Amino acid sequence: MGMTLEQRLAGALAARPEMCSLNMGSMNFGIFPLADRYKHWKFDWEEPYLRSTDDHIFRNTFRDIERIMRLLGEEHGARFEHECYDVGHLYNVAHFVDRGLLKPPFFVQMIFGILGGIGADMDNLLFMKRTADKLFGDSYRWSVLAAGRNQMAFCTEAALLGGNVRVGLEDSLYIGKGKLAASNSEQVQKIRRILEELGYEIATPAEARKMLALKGGDRVGF
Repeated sequence: MGMTLEQRLAGALAARPEMCSLNMGSMNFGIFPLADRYKHWKFDWEEPYLRSTDDHIFRNTFRDIERIMRLLGEEHGARFEHECYDVGHLYNVAHFVDRGLLKPPFFVQMIFGILGGIGADMDNLLFMKRTADKLFGDSYRWSVLAAGRNQMAFCTEAALLGGNVRVGLEDSLYIGKGKLAASNSEQVQKIRRILEELGYEIATPAEARKMLALKGGDRVGF
């Protein structure tokens, strides 16, 4: 919070990744309700950081987004995980497609359950998917993440709808009701078991790179 665009870009420009996140609009990103859940803190900055998000706008203007696309995309060959926290963000993606700055196959990450964005309701997942299909046809690939307890259910539903999935401790600290996850790996193994039981095949890293048209791990800066 509070970093300039140039400060936010510094790490990515140094790393020159194959893919990085790009939020597709400014939004209220409210994680302040979490502060009331805890009594003990590991670091002094944690509680005031959380509480301050009731007065913070996560800035991503059209100018900011274009600059990121040109610097990381055109100059360094990075592809983007276009993070869409609400249906309007899908239309922002379409805007850049119409301008020719975004070319298929582009990757849309639909995000549910963050205060300030679209709620974690299955009807909203269907609405976002229908809207993306209307705007992009077959020129995009998509995935879903959902915050907290909605993580596994939304990922499973997304797979049934033909999408991809994202799990990890950034999105949920839990592996099941009331049980903290030991690692990102534990969550990945769980969703993999679910998807394979449903008859889906997990892509290899090489297959994923081909699907997303990535530049390859030999062309990064780390």
